[in-house]
Amino acid sequence: MRNRSLLPGAPDAAVPANPVRPGTELLRRQNLRSVLSALRLNGSLSHTDLSSLTGLASATVTALTTDLEKLGAIAREEQTVAGVRGRPRVLFSRSAAFAHVVAVQIASDALHYALSDFRGTLIDRFSLARDAMSSRPDRFLAEMAGALERLLQRSRLHPSSIALLSLCSKGIVDPEGGRLLWSPVFGRDPVDFQPLLAAFPQAALGVENETLLVAQALSRRNLPQLAGPDGSTGLVALSLGHSIGLGIARSEGPGGALSVTAPNFGHMLNTVDNRLCRCGAYGCVEATAGFYGILRLAFQVPENTIPAKFVPLSEMEKIATAARQSNRMAQYAFRQAGLTLGQGLSRVLSLAGNLPIVVTGPGTRFFDLLKAGMEEGLSQSLHVRLNGPPVIETIPDEQSLVFEGHLDRALTAVDERLTASR
Repeated sequence: MRNRSLLPGAPDAAVPANPVRPGTELLRRQNLRSVLSALRLNGSLSHTDLSSLTGLASATVTALTTDLEKLGAIAREEQTVAGVRGRPRVLFSRSAAFAHVVAVQIASDALHYALSDFRGTLIDRFSLARDAMSSRPDRFLAEMAGALERLLQRSRLHPSSIALLSLCSKGIVDPEGGRLLWSPVFGRDPVDFQPLLAAFPQAALGVENETLLVAQALSRRNLPQLAGPDGSTGLVALSLGHSIGLGIARSEGPGGALSVTAPNFGHMLNTVDNRLCRCGAYGCVEATAGFYGILRLAFQVPENTIPAKFVPLSEMEKIATAARQSNRMAQYAFRQAGLTLGQGLSRVLSLAGNLPIVVTGPGTRFFDLLKAGMEEGLSQSLHVRLNGPPVIETIPDEQSLVFEGHLDRALTAVDERLTASR
């Protein structure tokens, strides 16, 4: 992530006359993040609630909230309880207007824009279909710049109020450099998003893999219920659609830090065959299990035919209908896709452990046709035969998960920048 020194509304950081020890300063920053995180996840909280949720001493919470109030990042509100005598109850909350984040999801057929405030409240959201010419990176960036300007105009916000511009796409990303290195949309043409920051003087830039964000969101929903015997928790997110994505969320031991990764599962070599993948290789998981791979098998198109960049969902529905009506080639196409997914997942579980699998994306509507093949592919693994099959759940609404994960990581990044400037 590209960083900038100060957040919107944050005063210039003066050098203290008596610098604190590095260890003390790091602990203070961690405690500030704990308070901000508790307020983001739980809304308005009292002093006592903050102390309980963060595990910090009462005096420490007082010092931290005072500091954050002076900065303008949080606000206090006195709540009078009817019929109760004494001083009003004081509640702290994040200051909504302190900073804003923009999240952009780059999908195969559209771009989804969202604007949220410092509390995580959605302010505005719209989607734009991708123009055919926007497969050129320069044209694409120009279209994005125009859409971002429109997002601010609709909300009447000044560009300096944006603390983070967060982008996500399927494919391979360079988070530190702010680039998309390979994607289903642009192929091997890299896209450098740094020029977009010229319009946002206070913003940092974040670029993430889309399925990593899905795993992030799912972990927030499910990790407490998925604890292993050693206290570790985790899950695998499998995204099915035009592309195949994978995210893994894990925490080590009780209260362990959450780690979320997105290995390049869709373009992992699965078998030696002539099925051409969009990445240019042969035998990738996606070459059989992606929508274009299923279409190619169902219609008996030569395996080395250049894959379609985008397969309309309506076409996939027709193939699925044929499969459910006992069309043998359509059934074969879905079974091969499921088998490939199961074999690939068996390798993931052999490395990561017997984690539950959550399947998301538009491909979930065909899960009944994929399931038998997936189970067969998983059962071929010694790990699965010894430990039993993983729990598999489907959650079709992937776009909501992407937004949740986007917002969670974006606001966490803003909090980290804020506390670093203190």
